Amino acid sequence: MVQQRAFTVKSSETNNFQRIGAVSNTRVGSDFEAIARSILFSAGIVVEPRFSIPIGIGPFKKGHAFDLGASIPKILVECKSHRWTTGGNMPSAKMTVWNEAMYYFALAPEDYRKILFVLRDYSASRGETLAQYYVRRHRHLIPADVEIWEYDELSKKAEPLAIARIPT
Repeated sequence: MVQQRAFTVKSSETNNFQRIGAVSNTRVGSDFEAIARSILFSAGIVVEPRFSIPIGIGPFKKGHAFDLGASIPKILVECKSHRWTTGGNMPSAKMTVWNEAMYYFALAPEDYRKILFVLRDYSASRGETLAQYYVRRHRHLIPADVEIWEYDELSKKAEPLAIARIPT
């Protein structure tokens, strides 16, 4: 007979990566997608959540659900509301998620407009936003047809990032 042990972790010992002040990270993401959807609607673009299209390499395709999208007009949107870490560092695991979004965009049909919709989070110590940092460090992974829009929480507006103006 195998004896099972019960392990408990005191709440003070847990490692919680939930955003401060948020009900849950899932809720933060869905709320941010709703903001993106509203901004796009105000620009005359109607998108639906969890928009799925077949993507893949060569003849092999599988459905992938983008955060937002539409077939008329053809548009795909991935939403990321990531911030610099509380210590002011680059959130490396989050940048991996952005790279994954770029890969999905690269696999998507060329006739779709592609937007990475991100939260504008400025680091005074670095002198740049998280999106500017991403472009500067990962420009080689960004397909030429991808637009990066930064959403400013204070002004409640989103603007496309001028990728070409960011030094490498």
